[in-house]
Amino acid sequence: MKLTTLTNKSLINLQTTFNSREEAIYALADQLEQQGKLHNKDEYLEAVFAREVEGPTALGEGLAVPHGKTDAVKEAAFAVATLTRDLKWKGVDEDEDEDVNLIFLIAIPNAEAGSTHMHLLTELTTTLVDDDVREAVLNATTAEEIFALFDGHKEKEIESYNLDTNAPTIVCVTACPAGIAHTYMAAEYLEKAGKKLGYNVHVEKQGANGIEDRITAEQLNKAVACVFAAEVAIKDVERFKGIPRVEIPVAEPIRHAERILNDAIEESKKGRSADFVEATDDKPKKLPLKTELKQALLSGISFAVPLIIAGGTVLAVAVLIAQIFDLQELYATDGSWLWMYRKLGGGLLGTLMVPVLAAYTAYSLADKPALGPGFAAGLAANLIGAGFLGGVVGGLLAGYVMRWVKENIRLAPAFNGFLTFYLYPVIGTLVVGSLMLFVIGKPVAFLNQGLTDWLNGLSGTNAILLGAVLGCFVSFDLGGPVNKAAYAFCLGAMANGVYGPYAIFGSVKMVSAFTVTASTMIAPRLFKDFEIETGKSTWLLGLAGITEGAIPMAIEDPIRVIGSFLVGSIVTGAMVGAAGVGLSTPGAGIFSLFLLQDGGLGSFTAAAVWLGAALIGTVISTSILIMWRGHAVKKGKLELQKSEKVTAATQN
Repeated sequence: MKLTTLTNKSLINLQTTFNSREEAIYALADQLEQQGKLHNKDEYLEAVFAREVEGPTALGEGLAVPHGKTDAVKEAAFAVATLTRDLKWKGVDEDEDEDVNLIFLIAIPNAEAGSTHMHLLTELTTTLVDDDVREAVLNATTAEEIFALFDGHKEKEIESYNLDTNAPTIVCVTACPAGIAHTYMAAEYLEKAGKKLGYNVHVEKQGANGIEDRITAEQLNKAVACVFAAEVAIKDVERFKGIPRVEIPVAEPIRHAERILNDAIEESKKGRSADFVEATDDKPKKLPLKTELKQALLSGISFAVPLIIAGGTVLAVAVLIAQIFDLQELYATDGSWLWMYRKLGGGLLGTLMVPVLAAYTAYSLADKPALGPGFAAGLAANLIGAGFLGGVVGGLLAGYVMRWVKENIRLAPAFNGFLTFYLYPVIGTLVVGSLMLFVIGKPVAFLNQGLTDWLNGLSGTNAILLGAVLGCFVSFDLGGPVNKAAYAFCLGAMANGVYGPYAIFGSVKMVSAFTVTASTMIAPRLFKDFEIETGKSTWLLGLAGITEGAIPMAIEDPIRVIGSFLVGSIVTGAMVGAAGVGLSTPGAGIFSLFLLQDGGLGSFTAAAVWLGAALIGTVISTSILIMWRGHAVKKGKLELQKSEKVTAATQN
């Protein structure tokens, strides 16, 4: 962007004075109105002062950038004022105001809030980071000088900077919520301060367009300290493990970059910690397609799980209240408080689950730019009835489309805001949305309906076989990828109105946890102290539907423990599958007893079968585990280090 295209000589005020921030804003707004840039000055001023309340617009080094985004703006523009007397302005330090001598008042129409606005802010801040340019602007006496400085900065040849191999190396990461102005300003100030102090400073920007100027393995290995200037979580933070660290707000380097780098050098005197691992690769290894697809799907599911649990629990509570207090009529009455809770839980499950799944599957593949297209893909899946399967396909499609777009549609760094907040989401949403609605989505919806019909038609031997397979998957790795695959299948079936698979899943989840508790209570002599301690609480996790509590024992003796779990889980799954009961509220744990769809058996019988199947599976798994472990101990294949207390107890 050429800054001079958004202003004119009548909007340039040089060597002037204002008595207050408000007076400055009103005066510059009057000029914008006179130049025909505003539809309604009062509405524009309301937007400017609302933004002033939200947070500081004084960015340090004497610069203030008040701005308003509203439909009261006719066309994007800015007015400039250089001051002969400093003005107090709310700054990045909340406890004290900043001295401001350079003001840019920006006017942006809502339609350009994500493009021109971000582009202009980035261009202004990165231009005025240069001390020479900023000083020349303050000393200018004519508008022509200002225009020449703005135009000339883009053509200024950047001097090469030769690193001193003997100087200390500091690696930095900058990241702000919007990923535009402060991210790049903080980076510029840290790099400038590094040159002044004689340090080798390398800055990675984690902005709206993902990671830019990624810190290399060589830089990490040479680093004596790292600086995190961020208001959001740092991506791939494990790379910096063991390196002395300074963490500060993203705006801090704008005012105190030199002090921050000196603090980092002081921190480096403590040396690297023992968990530092030398980096070997500059870039993350390209994953095999199979691994990448699995990770993307599991990432999407992990973000959808909180919605599923929250929605399922709220829905379960509403159902329980209706059943316990005989409020079924209120439950079904449109607009009643119980109906509202029902809709809240159902909305999280039925409306948001698929878009969130699709969005974060896409995010795993292409970072932030893929979120918008991912949500669009999920909404399209809901619109055409493609369900959970459509969400998965749409998320993968959005991720790979946006990855291609990011790699092939690139503009100058100054256009990052326009790319990320306008071009990428619009292109992605149009392309992915169109493909889902008119090309790929229909076959996926057909396949989804076919799967639903097949599941609904399962009975007899087929239902038993499905239950046995799901039971095996659930306990195979106790919350790992195989377990998650079963979970995804059950959720997909539930999203399509088929509730039998999740009833199987919910019952089998209790088997491994109950087995750990039962086996350590019945035969403590066959288990180590930590396994016995684990067993005391694992049954509670089982009641909550959490399989991970059995992992410590499984890690210690995987073949015998997992093998025992599998036999009992297969039996449990087969029993529930054969009974034909269903469960439409995920995450309810033992309270699922009251929420089962009885499949014609009656509520009491269905609950008895569901819980009884878990207990029978537990008895089978416990018996096998005790016999198998006993045989291993007898043959000397398994050594147990017991405390004297436990040994004495078992002998008595």
